This record gives sequence, structure tokens and C-alpha cells, in this order.
Amino acid sequence: MENMFRLADQDQGFFQRKWTLVNGPVIVGAGPSGLATAACLREQGVPFVVLERAECIASLWQKRTYDRLKLHLPKQFCQLPKMPFPEDFPEYPTKRQFIEYLESYAKHFDINPKFNECVQSARYDETSGFWRVKTVVTSGSNRTEFEYICRWLVVATGENAERVVPDIEGLAEFGGEIIHACDYKSGEKFQGKKVLVVGCGNSGMEVSLDLCNHNASPSMVVRSSVHVLPREIFGKSTYELAFFMLKWLPIWLVDKLMLILTWLVLGNVEKYGLKRPSIGPLELKNTEGKTPVLDIGALEKIKSGDINVVPGIKRFSRGEVELLNGEKLDIDSVILATGYRSNVPSWLQEGEFFSKNGFPKAPFPNGWKGNGGLYAVGFTRRGLSGASSDAMSIAKDIGMVWKQETKQHKKRTIACHRRCISQF
Repeated sequence: MENMFRLADQDQGFFQRKWTLVNGPVIVGAGPSGLATAACLREQGVPFVVLERAECIASLWQKRTYDRLKLHLPKQFCQLPKMPFPEDFPEYPTKRQFIEYLESYAKHFDINPKFNECVQSARYDETSGFWRVKTVVTSGSNRTEFEYICRWLVVATGENAERVVPDIEGLAEFGGEIIHACDYKSGEKFQGKKVLVVGCGNSGMEVSLDLCNHNASPSMVVRSSVHVLPREIFGKSTYELAFFMLKWLPIWLVDKLMLILTWLVLGNVEKYGLKRPSIGPLELKNTEGKTPVLDIGALEKIKSGDINVVPGIKRFSRGEVELLNGEKLDIDSVILATGYRSNVPSWLQEGEFFSKNGFPKAPFPNGWKGNGGLYAVGFTRRGLSGASSDAMSIAKDIGMVWKQETKQHKKRTIACHRRCISQF
């Protein structure tokens, strides 16, 4: 690539090790966050390298989402910087449409990630003032290790890099099919089966709804309290309405108004086993990162009894589950809609900017910049709009330094050239 200078190659049979100096930042992750940052850097004229462990962009969307998925928020809140969604896209684009948008985005901004490069470690070398990013590429029997040396490191692996699989007593003894929601595509193969869905977030609700639509019998585990809001209130996006009110009102008042409007639209959901938290939905999102559920039809299935809401799990045994209330259910399959987590602590050797849970320690809006040229994008718990905001801030910050140094370098080069001419 134009922005890389190869320092050295070393071959040892089936093992190769290569070193590369990057003339610009390294971006780890080619999801929406990484693409947004790369596009903003491109606009600033800053070269970059994007590293991606999968063989495609947005691997979470392409490989770990179910077929019926649509964006939960209107498209204007989900578009990336510098390029809106096509006008003919619906207000809530489908999974396929969103992937098409991201592929067009990468092509438009000439973003060409280095695929199948899994970052093993990244550490800051205080002596040189550079980051050393080690990756591994495995192709057949060949294993190649790369080390990228760069001044700036952008962590864009996001909030959902790794699945969370809870340790539940007896799960290994269950005997039936157990999958995480990231491996769930459609309820078609579960037709006629009794399925336990563990988790009641947006994924748990949508998976349960999809199972119903394919004539399965889902039971959804609601272990703790959850905010369920309508996706739209009187024809207006709930998110858009809340966003508008926050411009004029304090968050606690917006929460109260949103819950009143929700009660008018959905009624009392607590009598169906969906207990609401004591903290309002927006405040809970801000303080604990817990996203409220935007209902797209699951609640009607709960009210009709097609989705059976059950309390927490005590233990599994062969072909059944015992709940905390002592009830036992015969089940055929288990789907773990238990969420995801950041994988940053597994590879980033740094303890000041990121906490042990893989999120920046500084709260929004100050969690995008660390020390020594370290940046984070997509960790705001504010979805794609938060990632876009981070990306623009990061590119502007790096671009300012880049342009100053490039300008100074040109001045030194011109001055040297003139001295040389005067000597002749």
C-alpha cells in the first residue's frame, strides 16, 4: 500500500515474520466505527491502515445477525459521516440494505482493509513514541506474523466483539441444541419445537418473535427488570421524539414523559412479567449502558401467550430446565440471547485509558482520546450516531497534527534545496 514502508522480511520455513512502518494511524476493526474513522481521515488527507480479523467488512452484521433484523432507529440516526443512506431506502433499513450501504461506503472512500489479520497485541513503546501492533495471518499451513509500527492507534473493535456465554448449572448436561443468538439466522428449523430463549433484550425479543412466526413455542427468560418502549409513538420514532425533547428538557423529565406515553401505547407491561427498572430508560442507558427494548411485535405475542415469559434459571438437566420459582419446563433447544462484550483487554496492553471491562474510563463525550496517540471509536453506548461523532473528532485531531508536520517537512525540504543551489 502507498502509505506503508516495508522494513524487513524474515522467512523460516512455514513461519514468516514481517515488520511494517505505517505512515499514519492503524485502525483495528473494519466495522461501521472503523469505516467511519477511515472515511473521515481520508477527507483530512491522512493515510491509514485498517486491520480486520474477518474476511469482510462489518463481520458482526454479515455473519452474526439473524435474517429478519432491521435497524431499530430511523436511518438518519444510523448513517455514517459524509455519506447518507440512499433516498429510496426505507426508514428502517434491513440487514441486507445496511450491509450494502457499508460496502458502498467503503468503496466510495477507497477503504481497503487488510482482512484475516487478527491482532494479538498492541503496546506503546515509550522510548520511540510509537505503537507496536502485532498480528497473525494463517493461510493453510502457513502462519505469518506482522508487526505494524505507528504513531497513532485507533481501537474500533466496538462494544460487541465477543459473545457472552453465561455459566449456568447443568447446561452441559442438557443434551439438546444450544446456540448463541449470534449463530441464529431463522426460526425455520425450530418449527414445532419448544425453545428456551435466555435473555430479554432486543435480540431476545426479536428471536422470540421470529420463533413464533415460524410456529415454534418460545419461552423467554426475564431474569431482571427491562424497559420496553414502542418503536414509534403516534407515528413518530420514539428515539427521535426523545432526542427532540432532550434539547429542551432535563433527562429525568424526558424519562417520565416517555414512560407516560409508553403506558398509553402499550399499557401496563408489568402484569406480563416485564418489570420496569426504577431508573428511567434514558438515564439507565447513560449510566449503565442498558439499551431499552424497542417493541416491533413481540409484546403482542407475549400478551396472547404465544411467547411464554418465565423467571430466571436455577439449573438445566437432560431435556429440561428448572426455573427459580421451582417450575420445570421440557425444552428441545436453547438460544442464548445473552449479549456481547468488548475484547480490548485481551490484546491492548494499556491500563490508563481503557478499564478492565474493555471500555474507556472517561464517560461520554470524553472517551475517544487517550494518551500517546491512542483513540477509541464506537464505545459510547450511543450506537452508530455515537461512533460517527467519535470518528469525526478523532480524524480532526489526527489531521491537525498531520497537516502541521507535513507543512513543516515541506518547509525544511524547500530550505535545504535552496541552500544546495546557492553553493553551485
